[in-house]
Amino acid sequence: MLLEGKRAFVVGVANKRSIAWGIARALRAHGARIGFSCLEKHLNRVRRLAGEVDSDIITTCNVRSDEDIARAVDEVAARFGGAIDILVHSIAFADMADLGGEFLRVTRAGWNLALEISAYSLVALTRCARPFLQAAGGGSVIALTFIGGRAVAPGYNVMGVAKAALDAGVRYLAYDLGPDRIRVNAISAGPIRTLSSLAVENFDSALELTKKHAPLLRAVTLEDLGSSAVFLASDLSAGVTGTILDVDAGIHSEAPASPPHRRSHATGETQANGAE
Repeated sequence: MLLEGKRAFVVGVANKRSIAWGIARALRAHGARIGFSCLEKHLNRVRRLAGEVDSDIITTCNVRSDEDIARAVDEVAARFGGAIDILVHSIAFADMADLGGEFLRVTRAGWNLALEISAYSLVALTRCARPFLQAAGGGSVIALTFIGGRAVAPGYNVMGVAKAALDAGVRYLAYDLGPDRIRVNAISAGPIRTLSSLAVENFDSALELTKKHAPLLRAVTLEDLGSSAVFLASDLSAGVTGTILDVDAGIHSEAPASPPHRRSHATGETQANGAE
């Protein structure tokens, strides 16, 4: 029971396949009380899931509104008695038109949308949660990221840029909040089947590649990610901040495979690797 008495605010659960849900279950298994924030359209589903972790602390939040973020954080903190020990940020979004194909096609609006929701929301949520983390005597902020922010994941496109911004945000927040004994880290999850994964080009290929070539010869599970979040939320990681923790069966250590499809410089046509 590494988190007995701790209060965790988990933002971003959509359904039982959500990484945020796997983390919420793991935190609860180690004794934490859980509060949730989700999109309005997911509210009824999240209410049903919350009962499985003995929680009735559920609110909605539109992370594109500073006022709504402040309301949601205040509401959950009040239910926790005025303090939060753990903040989990598991939010990412991009327009489908900006995923797949060439990155060059990304629009200004699509760029702004993806970075606002996927990266800036971490800053905004942490800023609002800061006084409640301070009231707890310090705490842990955990974000979810992906290796596509550090290396090209074909088709991930603007979400890769958003994850790169998120990763940098983790480091800068860790610097700012260190004196408050608030640690900020991210988990870089390997390919895992979630609702969001349906929008990623060649996702099934990436999943199979992981199973065949990752050092552990398997894909990661929600349980893997949840256990890593417990580590980052607990005193076991008291000296860890500003860190991106790869939980991907080791696939990040492999030399990147060539993208499955490249265009010929001569013809401009898409062809498989190795084709003349």
